[in-house]
Amino acid sequence: MYTLPIRVARGTETAEFYGVYRDSHRPGPWLCALLLTLGCASSRSHLRALRTHPAPAPHGRAVLRVATLNAHLFFDTTCDSGRCGEGDFESAPTEAEFAHNVTVIAAAVRGLDADVVLLQEVENQRCLDALRARLGDVYPTALLGETGRPASIDVAVLARDPVVSWRGHRGVPFARVDGRRGTFARELLEVHLDHDGRRVVVFAAHFRSKVRDDPGLRLGEATAARRIVAARGAALPDALVVLGGDLNDTPGSPAIDALEGDGTLARVAATLPAERQATYVYHGRAMALDHLFVPRGAMARVVAGSVRVLRDAPGEGYAGSDHASLRADFAME
Repeated sequence: MYTLPIRVARGTETAEFYGVYRDSHRPGPWLCALLLTLGCASSRSHLRALRTHPAPAPHGRAVLRVATLNAHLFFDTTCDSGRCGEGDFESAPTEAEFAHNVTVIAAAVRGLDADVVLLQEVENQRCLDALRARLGDVYPTALLGETGRPASIDVAVLARDPVVSWRGHRGVPFARVDGRRGTFARELLEVHLDHDGRRVVVFAAHFRSKVRDDPGLRLGEATAARRIVAARGAALPDALVVLGGDLNDTPGSPAIDALEGDGTLARVAATLPAERQATYVYHGRAMALDHLFVPRGAMARVVAGSVRVLRDAPGEGYAGSDHASLRADFAME
């Protein structure tokens, strides 16, 4: 087995991969990487193109930059579910493939230049530790909302600032509209940070997927999250409180209406034209699934022109994901 760097140019764009060649009847990951660049890789190729992301304008400590990113099925090399073949949910990349994907995600996260990054679909502590090994100079704080299930895709928080406290809300029960009892499908991770003596509270969320859809659960999650976030904002009126993540629903849906409909919380991306809010494309349809929310009064802290949806290239996601990243700056003075 050999590992070698591969650079492939398409037009004016160059992508770099770390390919692994095996003496086998199956195509090696180096070939999958090449096919990925040419736009014809198989669905089981989990090699991500390494992109160069232009550095955003510096923002200083008087502004706090928050970004959310669904890292898209960021698994380690162990097949915890016992089912990691073609068509299965979990994949088990080789050590070389895993190292490559860590490199791509870490480079993209660094390119966000955010003070806080809310991540989704991080399998476990090994995945987060691998990112922190590449990003520890920027993000000394790295917390995982681990659910403990095999092949779980969990939320995490990376931050420049030190942690004051943190807690999870996954076990908090809520009533669904059909009368049944529900809990969050994944952790709702609450992290309190100290930003130069100012309190920042972030909630990393990943609501119920639309695969084998259960919109009633997602509505319950949204209603419960609104209650929790609003309570924290009321208890800490001087703090910046932000809820963000892949909420798996669009503006105007019952779940997103439950978050912003009563005016308690405000959706940050609503400041953008509707056609620029999309973070995901499904069968050619662009939609906004990834969101940042703040208490209504905190919208005055959103820095004008700072709300952006970031992609590797037009029509793509970010960091090799199928989701784009959403980023915003908040005034802290």
